[in-house]
Amino acid sequence: MADNVDNLTSKYTMYRRRWIKAAIAIGIAVFVLIVIMAWSSAIGSTDIPVSDVFNIYLSKLFTLNSDNIYPLSMYTILFDIRLPRILMAGLVGAALAVAGAAYQGMFHNPLADPYLTGVSQGAALGAVIGFLIPVAIPYIYIPLLAFIGAILCVMTVFFIARTGKVVPITTLILGGVAVGAFLSSITSYLITVSGNKVHNILFWLLGTFSMADWGSVAIIAPYIVGGIIVIMVFARPLNIMQLDEEQAQQLGINVERVKLVILLAATISTAAAVCFCGTIGFVGIIVPHAIRIIFGPDHRLLLPMSMLTGAGFLILADTASRTLLSPTEIPVGVITALIGAPFFLYVLRKRKQAIF
Repeated sequence: MADNVDNLTSKYTMYRRRWIKAAIAIGIAVFVLIVIMAWSSAIGSTDIPVSDVFNIYLSKLFTLNSDNIYPLSMYTILFDIRLPRILMAGLVGAALAVAGAAYQGMFHNPLADPYLTGVSQGAALGAVIGFLIPVAIPYIYIPLLAFIGAILCVMTVFFIARTGKVVPITTLILGGVAVGAFLSSITSYLITVSGNKVHNILFWLLGTFSMADWGSVAIIAPYIVGGIIVIMVFARPLNIMQLDEEQAQQLGINVERVKLVILLAATISTAAAVCFCGTIGFVGIIVPHAIRIIFGPDHRLLLPMSMLTGAGFLILADTASRTLLSPTEIPVGVITALIGAPFFLYVLRKRKQAIF
């Protein structure tokens, strides 16, 4: 009896220590993300001291009157130009990282990313069609067409892969690759006949936050936040599914339902992420990998840490894209590849351990 009590006490102590460490890690990540956002707000064609950035943001957050302390131009730069762009980059980075972590766990595939089921190819085709419409249309219709294209592509892949009430993972991946390749070929043809619109199309395809504003942030935020919350709710089933689908079913997990919900949530959040800013690569692969190597495969910690790290990473990448060659802007997808690939190889080389 005493041995059982000692074992339970030891397990409780270990469980408590593990979650204290997880809470500390998440707290540090939140703090670092706030610092990154403040630093990014301060950097640009007109530099603003970081202390002033904090003071202005805090004054607005707590409705303090500081209008007579700082010039109006500072408020315009921060709240009309930089902050919407930073929030857009953070939301997109969080969405791609969480979706990538969920896909890697669900597919048991270290190369899985949010675009595996054809989201990016469908969004690209929809956006290119929007650019090539012969009549003048408001810019908002291009992200709308990209979102519709992404959703339709994933729906097509899902119904192709579905066999009865089962969706085999291998078939889903192969269907995504095949449909994505087909749509990419159509997109490539449309680009070749786009004439003088090719520059705008290619810049969008490589990723940019130059068109970010409060309206676009308000449009994508509910989809991204909702998708991330749904995926995090299924963190425990994702952990159990790392064993085997049959074992997960024996432990009471409705595997097909979990796959469908995660696929739907990841698709909606990823489609919302790419519809305004284009297809940004590497975030959904590198960030979850790095977090998994450092903190382990438990999705209850992996998902929130991926969210915070992905947001910070893409904010830094976007800051570099708009400042390195200012006033010329580098596509943010180029920056993520240049930063992400070497960093991932460095971490992988240093740790040299199994990540699944």
